[in-house]
Amino acid sequence: MSAARDFGKVAVLMGGASAEREISLMSGGNVLEALRRRGVDAHAFDPAARPIFELAGEGYTRAFVALHGRAGEDGTVQGALEMMGIPYTGSGVMASALSMDKLRTKLVWSACGIPTPRHAVLTAATEWAAAARELGLPLIVKPAREGSSIGITKVVTLDKLQAAYELAAKSDPLVLAEEFISGQELTAAFLGDEPLPLVRIEAPAGNYDYRNKYFSDETKYHCPCGLPADEERAIQALVMRAVEALGCSGWGRIDLMRRADGATFLLEMNTSPGMTGHSLVPMAARARGIDFDELVLRILEAAHVG
Repeated sequence: MSAARDFGKVAVLMGGASAEREISLMSGGNVLEALRRRGVDAHAFDPAARPIFELAGEGYTRAFVALHGRAGEDGTVQGALEMMGIPYTGSGVMASALSMDKLRTKLVWSACGIPTPRHAVLTAATEWAAAARELGLPLIVKPAREGSSIGITKVVTLDKLQAAYELAAKSDPLVLAEEFISGQELTAAFLGDEPLPLVRIEAPAGNYDYRNKYFSDETKYHCPCGLPADEERAIQALVMRAVEALGCSGWGRIDLMRRADGATFLLEMNTSPGMTGHSLVPMAARARGIDFDELVLRILEAAHVG
């Protein structure tokens, strides 16, 4: 691993203007503290408070992207950093843009034979009964380009579908309905070209929403996940295929569901996962013997341009 001085002056991009600003500030604060503990010349930089192109004139040699959501995780910041020639962490422009868009992610995965729940695009003109017949009830309604479970509703009865659409549409005009997969909720992180151990999630009443992700101590996490070793390896191999299909790199996390019959369905890709006290990538890394500070340094070491 590179010595701290080799990283030069590092910007930790955090905050931003997305709906996930609060979580990004938490993630970025933890990353900043870890880098400074290891002697890295790291500084907080909030693109919502200052124009990002100010980075070019302030001697920054690398950027750790701890932004979540749109205008941070969707390729826009990555493109700006490439224009300035500043190496950054995580996936590149195209992979970030694809991964932020759940619809395009599903289209790519489906084309590659990677299992993902059936879906339909909803609009104000959608015939709600037809959509429910196509996917079955219950189903999931979500904004296509949001994270942290923002705007998501589990729809159990037909009369709630329109309201679920309207809630999601407040966050994004592109709204998806998705087949509900009942089973174990898992998450699969990767670091470089290597998968990390799976984490199994047990949320209160099976509801892994914004509060239960970040602010509840009732959610339980299991790592090791409890699956037989050969089955875990098979899921990890599937996940790495999905990573390659989208062109992702550096680090990230895929959320997935495993049915009781063993069938696995990939839900979405996260190219700038959370780094909070409840976050999943640090849990998986810790199970591999990688502490938080080392994880942050490894991610930073892989920073790239293009």
